[in-house]
Amino acid sequence: MVKKKSSSPGANRGYKVADQIQRDLAELIREVKDPRVGMVTINAVEVTPDYAHAKVFFSVLVGEPQETQDALNQAAGFLRNGLFKRLHIHTVPTLHFQFDRTTERASDMNALIARAVASRSKDSDE
Repeated sequence: MVKKKSSSPGANRGYKVADQIQRDLAELIREVKDPRVGMVTINAVEVTPDYAHAKVFFSVLVGEPQETQDALNQAAGFLRNGLFKRLHIHTVPTLHFQFDRTTERASDMNALIARAVASRSKDSDE
């Protein structure tokens, strides 16, 4: 997650809370018993300024992303309860899980670059 510089001291606290939620969720997700939740990586968390909601971006190594997203959104209450026990903040945000396609896109871009380089080296050999 990219840290943005801000003049307000409260904004920095929001990033710290988001980072802590990310770390805690990575541990708590292992406790979810739903078989649709396999190997999940929490990539980033964005928290609203009032801490009422948090978007949780995740990726999966194995399994169907949409099924995993549905399972995580169903388990959001359980995970929020676990966060409530760990975090020492007044409001624990409602969790909204979204599949993060960043790694997928990066892989596609790398493949395109590799093809372009291979094509260019073929052209220069001829």
